[in-house]
Amino acid sequence: MDRMRQFPSRGALRRVGLGPADLVVAAGVAALLYALVRVGSGLHAPFNPVTYPGRIPVDPADLPYDAARSLLRMFIGLAISVVFAFVYATAAARSRRAATVLLPILDILQSVPVLGFLSVTVTAFIALFPHSVLGLECASIFAIFTAMAWNMAFAFYQGLTTQPKELDEAARVMRLTRWERFWTLDVPSAAIPLVWNGMMSFGGAWFFLSASEAISVAGHTYALPGVGSYAASALATGNLAGVGEAIAVMILLVLGTNVLFWRPLVAWSERFRTEQSGSAETPRSAVLGVLRRSRIPSTLSRQLHPAREALDRGTRVFGLADWPLQVDLRRRRVGDLAFAAVVTAACAYGVYDALHYVSRTIGLGAFPHAFALGAVTFLRVVVIVVVSTLIWVPVGIAIGLSPRATRLAQPVVQVAASFPANLVYPAVVALLLVVHVGLDVGGVFLMALGAQWYVLFNVIAGASAVPSDLREAVNAFRLPRWERWKALYLPAVVPAYITGGITAAGGAWNASIVAEVVTFGRHHLVATGIGAYITEATARGDFPAVFVGVVVMSVYVVATNRLVWRRAYRLAEGRFSL
Repeated sequence: MDRMRQFPSRGALRRVGLGPADLVVAAGVAALLYALVRVGSGLHAPFNPVTYPGRIPVDPADLPYDAARSLLRMFIGLAISVVFAFVYATAAARSRRAATVLLPILDILQSVPVLGFLSVTVTAFIALFPHSVLGLECASIFAIFTAMAWNMAFAFYQGLTTQPKELDEAARVMRLTRWERFWTLDVPSAAIPLVWNGMMSFGGAWFFLSASEAISVAGHTYALPGVGSYAASALATGNLAGVGEAIAVMILLVLGTNVLFWRPLVAWSERFRTEQSGSAETPRSAVLGVLRRSRIPSTLSRQLHPAREALDRGTRVFGLADWPLQVDLRRRRVGDLAFAAVVTAACAYGVYDALHYVSRTIGLGAFPHAFALGAVTFLRVVVIVVVSTLIWVPVGIAIGLSPRATRLAQPVVQVAASFPANLVYPAVVALLLVVHVGLDVGGVFLMALGAQWYVLFNVIAGASAVPSDLREAVNAFRLPRWERWKALYLPAVVPAYITGGITAAGGAWNASIVAEVVTFGRHHLVATGIGAYITEATARGDFPAVFVGVVVMSVYVVATNRLVWRRAYRLAEGRFSL
């Protein structure tokens, strides 16, 4: 009898005891909090424009701290990009009127070079925090944000516009609020493409880390502690050993974030597959396994449950996910006409003001020449997209269909996509000089170094999201390999490929700024194109010419997206969504 009375208490003690997984998670949280406090304290250092250094010391002993500062900026930029993608893509996907404005704006934003955003915002951030280095930190984080946000917004938009209709109807029948629908349906349905595009965006931001941490404004350069500015200082002083150290640390950071952050997210996102049968083989992550065995995450989740219920109740005042099936077409037509009139008037005024500015500075005759240069760069972008499609679509499908191949290829692809290609530009130019190939042709290869990975990552995400029951069906019917690709694999990745194509094209336009003008020793190579036009105008301080170049580039990007990619999106929504 005494033993029976003691048994529940023993079980209770065992339930509240900490296991090995709990100890590992607790130690990891403690280490993370300490690192945040230790690194975050440097964000509020005093700032003096006169005495602030333009370069950081190239000392290997400082690399761990510099790497931690860079990693903190990257994750802050990633968090802001996720919030931006949630808000912006949801507005574009749920409102037809908003989409007519938001999608062209997104097309323009992804075509504007990251350095262009940086030159405009640095002064504002420094004025906002005049006596603290926090202004420079905000400018650097904003530059990283602009390298991530547009791709993630396109990925989330694609996930929303291609979600299964049955789930949409279920959300209406269950009378979910818009808040509940967002977290119950919208985010899970776009989880896989959002994770893979977040990984791609995170990798692409490493490319611009040197420029975002060594900030130039009003003729002064301010270098923030970071692995990017470390590499820039080593390059400026000709310290090749320092450049190698920075690249080695950057690769370690990429591999570490892949193991500790991205691979667990990829494995976790598998729960949001749209399928009726379980996958035979799913991605695995030791970190995710430890988190699932630990009771700490579930305990924290239970503590936050009342707040979640309060949010669910409070958001009902903003309306339900349900809306009437019968719509007053006359009222909607009148509203559409009024909205179109306002947008047209605003655009007309903007065009008139821009043309007036150009006419009284360099003259309207600059536009025909700029459009001719834009056509040359446009041909390079088309070649990059076509070649990337032919190479990386079959490779991405093969990787995405095999969790084992995904696990092996993910870190390799991420390191290749994250590698700062601008550091190898001099070596590539030296090779072009040896083989006597001009930058007009070699510029295509330089632009492709950073743009091609968008296609690969999106195709991998699309292939990994193919339901297992459909894969089993084609196996059961014993279809030939080509029939499987034609009937299932290629159609299944079309929506993801379109997102990859549109972001790869935007990345190629962006890369043309640095790929069409390259200096190597005494050699200064210039290619014919709008990227070189903008770069040389910026070097001369000819801001009207810079404005003309950016406008022409934006026109090409928006026209291509509206005439090609938007129609492809509609085709994917109608024919290739599950």
